[in-house]
Formats: sequence, structure tokens, C-alpha cells
Amino acid sequence: MTEYPNLLAPLDLGHATLRNRVLMGSMHTGLEETKDWNRVAEFYAARARGGVGLMVTGGMAPNAEGGVFPGAAGLFNDQDIENHRVVTDRVHEAGGLIAMQVLHAGRYAYSPDCVSASAVKSPISPFPPKELDEEGIQKQLNDIATAAARARKAGYDGVEIMGSEGYFINQFLVRHTNKRTDYWGGSYENRMRVAIEAVKRARAAAGDDFIIICRLSMIDLVPDGSTFDEVLQLAREVEKAGASIINTGIGWHEARIPTIATSVPRAAFAWVTKKLMGKVGIPIVTSNRINTPQVAEQVLADGCADMVSMARPLLADADFVAKAEAGRADRIAPCIACNQACLDHTFSGKISTCLVNPRACHETELLIEKTLDPKRVAVVGAGPAGLSAAITAAQRGHDVTLFDKADRIGGQLNMARVIPGKEEFHGLVEWFETMLADHDVETRLGRAVGEEDLKPFDDVVIASGVLPRDPGIPGQDNENVVSYLDVLSGQAQVGARVAIVGAGGIGFDVAEYLTQERPSPTENLTEWMREWGVTDTAEARSGLAPEGPHPEPSPRQVTLLQRKAERPGKRLGKTTGWIHRAALKMKGVEMVSGVNYDRIDDQGLHVSTGEARENTRLINADTVVLCTGQVSERSLADAMADHGVNVHVIGGADVAAELDAKRAINQGTRVAAAL
Repeated sequence: MTEYPNLLAPLDLGHATLRNRVLMGSMHTGLEETKDWNRVAEFYAARARGGVGLMVTGGMAPNAEGGVFPGAAGLFNDQDIENHRVVTDRVHEAGGLIAMQVLHAGRYAYSPDCVSASAVKSPISPFPPKELDEEGIQKQLNDIATAAARARKAGYDGVEIMGSEGYFINQFLVRHTNKRTDYWGGSYENRMRVAIEAVKRARAAAGDDFIIICRLSMIDLVPDGSTFDEVLQLAREVEKAGASIINTGIGWHEARIPTIATSVPRAAFAWVTKKLMGKVGIPIVTSNRINTPQVAEQVLADGCADMVSMARPLLADADFVAKAEAGRADRIAPCIACNQACLDHTFSGKISTCLVNPRACHETELLIEKTLDPKRVAVVGAGPAGLSAAITAAQRGHDVTLFDKADRIGGQLNMARVIPGKEEFHGLVEWFETMLADHDVETRLGRAVGEEDLKPFDDVVIASGVLPRDPGIPGQDNENVVSYLDVLSGQAQVGARVAIVGAGGIGFDVAEYLTQERPSPTENLTEWMREWGVTDTAEARSGLAPEGPHPEPSPRQVTLLQRKAERPGKRLGKTTGWIHRAALKMKGVEMVSGVNYDRIDDQGLHVSTGEARENTRLINADTVVLCTGQVSERSLADAMADHGVNVHVIGGADVAAELDAKRAINQGTRVAAAL
């Protein structure tokens, strides 16, 4: 008897049967643009072998003007079809099914040739779109249909027509972007014609025995978006037009409400699709922040959807479904929804991967193979770098001992896991604990490690982390001055007025920690929706509450300061930095840039500006928190250098830039893979 009877149940679509209710949602990884089709094929085949019911590729452009950027991948000619057949053949050999997403970016296309319903510029692109005339609209629709036909010829089992997230079809649907008064604008009946025609023409071009998924925006979260009645009307019409499945999109890319970041509650938008259940006769897929089989099973058991879409969780672990099926869910590498290696890479023009799983999108290059020469390996430091190194080395068959002076594993991850909105880090540390036990890694915790301890080993991996950097501010030894380590470990008493010195990632984390005294809204969907101003689309168009965001007031007055004369938080994650800035702004945090830290006294922090130290100001503070960066802790590594042992320095001990778990885990995995 499976723990997940709903999740693992087959789904009969009539012309195809899915082996379970898991849809791997579309992710633009950048792999297709590499032209390394073996690499692309292995990425998808790994997920097919891992048991996914149906996969959807990253968005493929139907034409040049619809590509998300110049040169974006698509099926434009016979050679493209042959290239993609390498992928579909590999997936089918692995027992999987795969659909190609047809993505027309519309005004989101990063190109001067972008087109849309109206000439309304996007706030996230520098290029104003050209308003399409009748001939131009017909061309876009015909190109979408042609893409569907080519996808079938390339061996795909279906297509997903992207009609959500604010892309081309979505731009026709709402008055926010559709200002037309002709056949394609004005009334909702007119505005939804592009969506209906896209599905109808794709069905005609690809045939009846072909999966057509229509991705609809269920809640736009932008001004002047759709109501629930409009979404329902559209869903019924795309079913008539020939859709096999309706998939869910949540929010536009330009929406100022987080939808997939780690601070969003798990399954936060499942209630949106539940409203549609029973209203149409084809399967409904729910999406967003579903990252464990337990959550997915509950969503299905509650009648919120017929299927669940998971994208990033299948970057984190290609074997997600197989492990759930085998009763080994605790071995599933958890998606922590950090966006650091997936979406941040995508929007920076890099190949996507995963903070937790550096092999994602690197399956053909980063190989974890059994060693023919087992060694005794010591890993010093049980933070993310050391943990990934120890587990990977043990997977390969080495005899691994993990040392740490702390009495528990996790290192700086234990700082992150106490930040409101970062509760997913609890699961990451627990997964590391499970994997250490699963691979028989000997752990020696709670005591310092010396050179003598390491002499018996063939290889030593030093992952001893970082120490707080000394900022050298006069008065920093005052009793009202504490380190971020003291605050996040709960050892420091923090007053009602706080000055935080340093506005990097740690400074922002500390500010969020100090401005949230109640249980985190991430753990309470009702509170989270109130905080960000989200409501039912039956109550307010687009799901935007008329009263706007209503966060709980901060229990403290917080000032966040930095030396750099740039916007605080500028260097945070590309797709999540705005969320942290907005959250602190809602809490009344003052953010100050371009200051000198002159001195600290009993009154607080004295600052000034410029080389001449002008515009002096006192930041009244009961507590001053130092978040002034880190330096590498590599004393043991330096001492070991002359002992004839192979020493590998990784993580913060190697480079002390912020607390970069992405780099640390990647480095630890790669060092161990090469031992």
C-alpha cells in the first residue's frame, strides 16, 4: 500500500495514459541553446527514469519575434526537428512522456522586435512592443499551430500552449495590456479569442491523438487582470477548442507579489485551482510551492486538482517520484525555493542548475561514479560545502569521516533556518542528516580538530567556513554591540531600536528576523495573503485586495545601513531581491546607503557621508548589530599544507563572499567527484 495513492494513480487522457499525477512544469534551463542535444536529452531522460508522469520542456519560440531573447530555441526547420528527436527518443527509451511548451513572449521578449496586443511597454523590459495588426495576429496564431505540428513530427507526445505569467496570450486577455477596440479587444469575448484560436489551430495542426495542455493564468496579481468568472469562461472555451489538460499559471512576471519564493507558503495557490474543479471536463493541474510528495498528496486528496505541477523539485532530485513510490521520501533532495541557481541563472543568461543538486543540467559532465581506488577521506566542517563533499565521497565508495567543532551539523545553514520565510532550510539540514546515515559517513562532532587527527587520512577536505570580519569601528566593543551570530543564535538581547551595520544578504536576513516576532506568515497562508494583499478573484479582479498589503507591524524600529553608495539589496538574488526589499519596506525599515561608520557609543551609531565625513547623523539605537562580512577560516588548511597530505579547501574557507551555499555545495560535490 503506497503512502501516496492519489499522487501515484494513473491518469487516462483518452489518447494517452499518464503513469501518475506528476507533471514536471516547464523550466527554461538554457540547455537547448547550447546545441548539445545529448546533454538536453540526458536532462529529460533522467527525470523520465525518475518516474515523472509527463514532462514539459522549457519554452520554445514559435517564431523569432516571440522568443524570450534573440536566438531563443524553437522548431524553425527540419534540422531543429531532428535535434529535438534526439531528446524525445531518449525520453521514450526511458519510459517517459514529454510535451514541448510553445512560448510566445509578446512584450516580455527582450528584443526591439517584440509584439503584443497593444503598444504597452513592460516594466521588466526596455523594449516597447509593436501593436499587431490583423495580418500580424494571424501570423502569430499560425506560427503557434506550426510549432505544434513540428513538435509532433519531432516525437513529442504533446505541446503546452503558454497562456499565463503575462506572456503573449495573457497580454490579449486583460485590459492591463489589451487596449484594442477591434475584433481582438474590448469585451472579454473578444479578448479571449487569441487564446481559443491558439488551442483550436494547434489541435487541427497536430491531430486528435496528441496532448494539448493549455496553461492559463488563474490569478494575475497585476492591476486590471482577470476575474474568476472570466477565468472559468476561458477554461470552458479552451476545453471546447480541444485542450486535453488545463495547467495553472500564478501571477505575471511583473507582479509585485511573490509566488514561488521560499517565503511563499507551501501549496499557497492550490485554492485557486480548486475553485475550477468540477467546472470543466478535462484534468486541472495545480502549481506553485508544492515540493514534497506529502504536500502533493494532500493537495490531490483535498480535491484541489487532478494533477500537480512541480518544476524546481525535479531539478533538486530527478528521482523524486521513484523515491516516493519506493517509500524513501526522506531521501528526496529538497527544493528550498531559493531561486539562486535556477531562475536567477535563467534571468542572467546562464545555464540553470540547483543549489541543492549541482548535477541538475550537468548530468553528462558532473559524474558521480564508484571509485576503483577507495581512500580514507577526512572532511573538516559540517556546513553545506563539507556535507556535500562528505556525502558525495561516500556515494563513490570512499571511507569518509566528517569532523566539526559544533555539536550539530549544518554550519551557517543553522543561521538561515531561523529567518522568517526560510523555514525550508530545516528540511535541507534534515536531509543532510539522513544522507550521512544512509551512506555510513562517520561523524565526529563537538570537538576541535587538529593536525594529528588528520594524519591517518589519504585526502583531507577543509570546509572550515568563515569568521565574522572585524569592521574596526571605534566603540564596537560597547555592550550595545553584537554580532549577527549572537542575534541569530538567540544569545543576544536586542532592544527596541536597532542599527544593522551592513546591508548584504546577512544584514537583510537579520532585519527580517528582528522585524517579525510572531510566527512567520510563511507558516500561515491566511496571514501571508493578508501581508501581501492577495484575495480571491471572485472578490476582487486579479486577486489584488482593494486595501492592499497589511503586514503585522514590526516590534522594533530598524535602520539598515551600508557603506556602498548603491541601492540596498542591489546584490541580492536577481529574482528574489525585490521581495526582501519590499518586505522590509512594509515593516518600516529605513535603508541608508553611502555612509561612513564613525563611532558607536551608548546613544547608538554615528555616521557621516563622503571622504570629508560630512552630514553627520546619529542613528539612535539600543542595539547595534554587526553584519560586516566574513573572512575565511583556513588556519587548519594552512597548517596542513606541509604535511604531505592531499588537502582540498572549499566553501567559505576558500572564498568568504557572503554565505554562498550555492557555490559551497557545488564546490564540495565537484571536489568529491574528482577524488
